[in-house]
Amino acid sequence: MNKIYLDNAATTPLSEEVIDAMVDVLKNNYGNPSSTHSLGQEAKILIENVRRDVADYLKVTPAEIIFTSCGTESNNMIIKSCVDHLEVERIITSPIEHKCVAETVLEMKKRKGIEVVYLRPDKKGDISLQQLEDALKSSDKKTLVTLMHANNEIGNIIDLKKVAQMCKAHNALLHSDTVQSMAHMDLDFSDIPVDFASCSAHKFHGPKGSGFAFIRKASGLKGIITGGPQERSLRAGTENVCGIVGLGKALEIYLKNMTAYANHIKEIKQYAIDQLSEKITDVKFNGRSAEMDSSLYTVLSVLLPFKDPMIGLKLDMKGIAISQGSACSSGAAKPSMVMMMVLEEEEMDLTTPLRVSFSHFTTKEDIDALVEAVAEIAESFQIEKANIEHR
Repeated sequence: MNKIYLDNAATTPLSEEVIDAMVDVLKNNYGNPSSTHSLGQEAKILIENVRRDVADYLKVTPAEIIFTSCGTESNNMIIKSCVDHLEVERIITSPIEHKCVAETVLEMKKRKGIEVVYLRPDKKGDISLQQLEDALKSSDKKTLVTLMHANNEIGNIIDLKKVAQMCKAHNALLHSDTVQSMAHMDLDFSDIPVDFASCSAHKFHGPKGSGFAFIRKASGLKGIITGGPQERSLRAGTENVCGIVGLGKALEIYLKNMTAYANHIKEIKQYAIDQLSEKITDVKFNGRSAEMDSSLYTVLSVLLPFKDPMIGLKLDMKGIAISQGSACSSGAAKPSMVMMMVLEEEEMDLTTPLRVSFSHFTTKEDIDALVEAVAEIAESFQIEKANIEHR
């Protein structure tokens, strides 16, 4: 059975060029980047080349890019260090952040007594800028705002520049989880005054276990992993050279093809919206995910008009890999916090959310197979419902 992959928001398949670049490093550049001999320095040069390329993309200085293992590590480092080293006493966030941000914020509340203010999204999943401004004005405490750029479940995008300008006007620090938008969108941090951001390579066809944190120069942030001077003394430990090279190669490929990839994916996403709307009676779409101009083009959050907690497994048995929400919550028995925010309680009892996420490898044939499979499942529920009513 040929597998159809529609879970690209969780992770993406590696590009062949990325695999080749990583294998070459594993074979030929095995020196420790901290070693002073030539083999070590060759590895160090590879890292610094990627650091420069990432910095060029974001229009920042190379010293502001710190390589980590993933977005989760980057987010943890930034939030915890802001509290431990930058005297942050208050965090403004939202209930629809990724778990690695949400749980780290809660840890800071429990362990450090940090005040936490939650901005409540509306039923579309949007955060009001007025809410943010009111929260910023309400206290003189040193504040960190942490809001994700693009939501990983419903694809909603915040106006990062406006948020950053508002934070700057109120002397608040801004951290944004940019894991879903990095490489998929133009990001110019010379124009957007965000203080901290995060990235995971495996969201744009790079390797798992490789990411970076953007840390604005002179922020004063310190590392939470100690033991060596690596990564500007912000992240001790021998660097993952082949992973960093894989990240760099994936970023290079994506940036070179961003317009073509984005146009293809947008066409596929619109096709999915049209086909699901035509073939599945009463289907809906969550948040702004079906609004092409105001959502991340790689994500579509579908609301099916029947309750089936096993739909992910049923689709997997039909050869379709897909998710009902964030990968970190896929084993949970209850709806994700994002769905709890955008759905009414009655809707949660009667419907099934399904996250379809695309890449430039996704085809219309993949979407046809998904729609056919979902239509079959929907029909079986209608037959079962009719039989129950007949009895």
